[in-house]
Amino acid sequence: MAVMTPPSSAATARHTYTSVRAAWIPMTALCLAFFVEMVDNTLLSVALPTIGRDLGSGTTALQWVTGAYSLTFGGLLLTAGSMADRLGRRRVLLVGLTVFGALSFCAVWVSTAGELIALRAALGLAAAAMAPITNSLVFRLFDDKALRMRAMTVMILVGMSGFVLGPLLGGTALAHVRWEWLLVVNAPIALVAFIGVRLGVPPDRREDLTDDVLDLPGALLSIATIGFACYAMTSGVEHGWLSAVTLGSVLASVAAGIAFVRHERRADSPMLDLGLFSNGTVRGASIAQVGTAIAMASVMFGLILHFQFAYGWSPVRAGLANLPIIVTMIAASPFSEWLAKQFGHRIACLVGAAFLAGSLAGLSWGVDHGYVAIAISMVAMTIGLRTVMTICAVALVDAMPANRTSIGTALNDTAQEIGTSVGTAVVGTLIAAMVTTQLPAGTWSSDLVASFFHGERVTYGILAVVVGVVVGWGALTLTDSRSVEEHPEEELTGDLAERTA
Repeated sequence: MAVMTPPSSAATARHTYTSVRAAWIPMTALCLAFFVEMVDNTLLSVALPTIGRDLGSGTTALQWVTGAYSLTFGGLLLTAGSMADRLGRRRVLLVGLTVFGALSFCAVWVSTAGELIALRAALGLAAAAMAPITNSLVFRLFDDKALRMRAMTVMILVGMSGFVLGPLLGGTALAHVRWEWLLVVNAPIALVAFIGVRLGVPPDRREDLTDDVLDLPGALLSIATIGFACYAMTSGVEHGWLSAVTLGSVLASVAAGIAFVRHERRADSPMLDLGLFSNGTVRGASIAQVGTAIAMASVMFGLILHFQFAYGWSPVRAGLANLPIIVTMIAASPFSEWLAKQFGHRIACLVGAAFLAGSLAGLSWGVDHGYVAIAISMVAMTIGLRTVMTICAVALVDAMPANRTSIGTALNDTAQEIGTSVGTAVVGTLIAAMVTTQLPAGTWSSDLVASFFHGERVTYGILAVVVGVVVGWGALTLTDSRSVEEHPEEELTGDLAERTA
């Protein structure tokens, strides 16, 4: 049962719960909302070869089928968080669920790769109105810090499960229905989540919201920065690395990034207060989350192609091949929690970084040594992911001022989506550059399979270094304590006061 916190005034009264079990209705609804947006990240990954053959698409187009969703999702997360703080968190979440469910039905009319990419981009936009809000609403359900941590851990497990289960669910469904229905199925899930949020999550109170102006220029500049950077990588393969369009994309990305930083520093109500990054926990957790997402997205994208093309497996079997990730995700929880409690956030995340880098190095060796070698690397990667993602998500939100948890969750999700876009772009681009830009129909020749293995070895070898450095760098800025010690409310309040003076 919900209990009323002892109010000092009507303005401070709000409903909270005394246990996670007592909050099962809102928790189930929020977990469903988080699950549907995360599963949509990877649900189509197992169908990429089928989509490529059906729509006549090359690896570049398939890369954008995955990347378009992550691009709009990641680029608009901070804006969605700002809108939620202004218009109401529950209200924005309900609108996001409605739009997401309605757009999912549109998949039945898709007939070209361009239409599918546009639909995926629109779905990412709708999902952006859901992700940071589901996590911030979890924090509102509880006053007790331990309950907040437990609830956030549940949310992260659900989100990661959705991300990983996408290929398995998609592969199973492909044995019975066309690939378009992999998107349509999200509509009823969104409907159930809508009903649960409507019934179980109390409406926002006016006094809990802000009248800050939405930073639309900041949102556009962030999307431009990420979009031009990702397009530059695909353009390098299609048009040449020194071509005008590639160099123009690089320059446009750099210019948009500089403009974004300058705008955010001068804006009265910035989309992202850059002063937040003066806090080591916020900065380090964000950096580490980018690295974890690069690792996970690159492996998910690359191995789906590996299993179905190099091995010739069916979509169902390719989806089942991800079971080591799902099992380890659950089994690794005690180990990850023990690391954090025994050694603190910094050491635990450094251990996680070592697991991630080692797993990618193992994949570089194991892609042409059979599935057992790949599965072992998948287990090691999941241990690293489970450790770093959970610790950094909880540490980042807890290190934020109490009135900025929505921005904290949005920043966490944005970091992961940036990493997802980068990881997908890197793998797709490197494989296209070293193997083929057009996926052939039917069984691959032995020469093409050998070339694909070589491309994977190089790709995962490069990613092992990149992910190890990025996650390790982020981990080094975290605290050594078992709980977050840095709470820069006074410092950030002072920065805002100076800016608005």
